[in-house]
Amino acid sequence: MRYDLDDLRLFLHIVTEGSITAGAHRMHLSLPSASARVRSLEHHAGVALLIRGRRGVRPTPAGTTLARHARDVLDRTARLESAVASYTRSPTTALTLLSGGSAMHRLVPQALVSFLRAHPDTDVTVFESRTPQTVRMLADGEADLGVVLDHEAGDCGLELEPLGDDSLVVIGQAGGILAGRTALSYREVAEHPLVGLDADASLRRWIERRLGPHAPAVRYRTTVADLNVLVSLAAAGVGLAVVPRRAVDPSRTLDVRELQDPWARRHHLLARGVKDRATSAATTALAEHLRRAARSEPAFHKPRADTVDSPPPPEN
Repeated sequence: MRYDLDDLRLFLHIVTEGSITAGAHRMHLSLPSASARVRSLEHHAGVALLIRGRRGVRPTPAGTTLARHARDVLDRTARLESAVASYTRSPTTALTLLSGGSAMHRLVPQALVSFLRAHPDTDVTVFESRTPQTVRMLADGEADLGVVLDHEAGDCGLELEPLGDDSLVVIGQAGGILAGRTALSYREVAEHPLVGLDADASLRRWIERRLGPHAPAVRYRTTVADLNVLVSLAAAGVGLAVVPRRAVDPSRTLDVRELQDPWARRHHLLARGVKDRATSAATTALAEHLRRAARSEPAFHKPRADTVDSPPPPEN
């Protein structure tokens, strides 16, 4: 059986989104066209690939197997295209990737490691950039890809796709003042001593803009420039900290609680530039490595009110 690469991409989007409609949207297809492609896949495979329900779809065992191998096929195809394309462009031409500070913490470094190892002839220039500036540079053809926030990207006219959760949480020493709580508002958090990022840090400025002129008074015991240091200070009991969920290693012993404020719920989007080479094989491959890095990040679960966050048990 011959598999069409676009059909495999569509199937992966459907499995990821849990919906044929959402998968069709990500491929810019109509729902009837996407449904017909899935039925054709199932017909040629001779087995059902999706279980359809009122709340969406989920893969059958055969569908799960197809999805796993489809990811490998598409990744190898992107590597093949990039390897061949490297002979048609200047080896000194680097891709440009823009990203905000929270994605720079783990997502972007993880994607860069895997991409640069797989594509030794392709260089990547990375800049930390807030979403408004990233959108402008992508629209002006000054960058290839960007990791942006959904709140600020809006209807920017660029090609956008979901990349993962970037919600803010409050963290503190395990068994400390957060024990017994499942969620807090920022005003409750501000009643306690905090540790925070420097005043010019993009995340701190983003939070202060959301709080507006009526922001509660905050006592910062100290401020630092690095998220890793901030998490370490909070874990040691110096003060509470508000950080992106991505910045917290789930194996670390500390309490992690949800922020109830609506503005704390954020998502990362992957944005493509409009420059000619934005559709190059190398750009496509880098985008796929960013997706894979986002998928590989561990899931967090809300704690019960009577428990304290602790590292997950080892797998059998």
